[in-house]
Amino acid sequence: QVQLVESGGGLVQAGGSLRLSCAASGSISSINAMGWYRQAPGQRELVARIIFGGGTNYADSVKGRATISRDNAKNTVYLQMNSLKPEDTAVYYCKAEAYRGGYWGQGTQVTVSA
Repeated sequence: QVQLVESGGGLVQAGGSLRLSCAASGSISSINAMGWYRQAPGQRELVARIIFGGGTNYADSVKGRATISRDNAKNTVYLQMNSLKPEDTAVYYCKAEAYRGGYWGQGTQVTVSA
C-alpha cells in the first residue's frame, strides 16, 4: 500500500505561481512513477508525470509553465506551476504508479482568479 498526501493548493491570481507537494509513505520501493492529474468539471487529465527510472511527461497545456521534480530523501514529488491561467483551476491529484496498481491522493484545490 502507498499513501499520498498533497499540499500547496490555494487561490492565486492569474500570472502567479504555485508549488504542489505530494508526500508518499508506505511501500515506497514499489513505486515506479508518480504524476499530477487535475480535474475540473469533466474528465481527470494528466498534468505531469515523472518516471523514477528517468523521464518526464507534460500535458501540452502546461509545457513551459510546469516542472515536476522529486526529492528522494523526502519521498516527495513537487509540481511547480508558473504563469498560472484561470483554466488551470481544478482539483489536483497526485498519483503513484506501483507494481500492484495505482494510488491516489485526496486532491488539493487550485483556483486561479482572472
